[in-house]
Amino acid sequence: MTDPCPDALVALAHRLADAAGAVARRHFRTPIAADTKSNHTPVTIADREAEQAMRAILAAERPQDGILGEEHGTAGLDREYVWVLDPIDGTKSFMTGRPLFGTLIGLMRGGRPVLGVVDHPALGERWVGGAGHPTALNGRPARVRPCADAADAILSATTPDMFAGADAAAFRRVSAACKYTLYGSDCYAYSQLASGFIDLVVERDLGTWDWAALVPVVEAAGGVMTDWQGRPLALGSPGEVVAAGDPALHRRALELLAG
Repeated sequence: MTDPCPDALVALAHRLADAAGAVARRHFRTPIAADTKSNHTPVTIADREAEQAMRAILAAERPQDGILGEEHGTAGLDREYVWVLDPIDGTKSFMTGRPLFGTLIGLMRGGRPVLGVVDHPALGERWVGGAGHPTALNGRPARVRPCADAADAILSATTPDMFAGADAAAFRRVSAACKYTLYGSDCYAYSQLASGFIDLVVERDLGTWDWAALVPVVEAAGGVMTDWQGRPLALGSPGEVVAAGDPALHRRALELLAG
């Protein structure tokens, strides 16, 4: 059994989210330029400043910890605790004034996720969960819903464009088996899964910063989140994820993905 995440680190994660959220709200729905990174995804001054704000707090209070950040690189990935930071997950949503973007703050211990914060600054909604800390939305318990049958399930993915070749065929099998398929929610889909409004999320081509905060939130809400082979997600995992509120639905999704 994983030891509970210390309360002091949970409180620190809240402070990181507060700092990043203040930056995001200051820039949200204002004229803002975007650069294109080498992976063809956009980045703005809000992404960079929000991560810098979180790193400054960690440098002052947890200099012994490692950091893996989307915008400003990595350091100390071999340390006991590693903070995984995605300052604005859903930059395209942010740039276009859609409020579904989020700040993702994950904490890994020994390479495994033990705490997650999924903060949606424009909506004023924050999910927090992890080892010893049942998932809560703004302090109130959040829980997945039972949905064992794919035919009753609502599936979400950020975009169908993330699937190609055999992966696209695998996703189509899952989508065809589900009741509805939604696109365009970014990390908000996982938040809604943790609160019992969505049943399944299947995605690929994610960076560690995209999923590290989501795993503890989903699992501490009673859900399951793995890679496409059903293996636990950890540092070095491929960027393919399956998150489900119901273990039976998770098993069925893995079967469909495998063909």
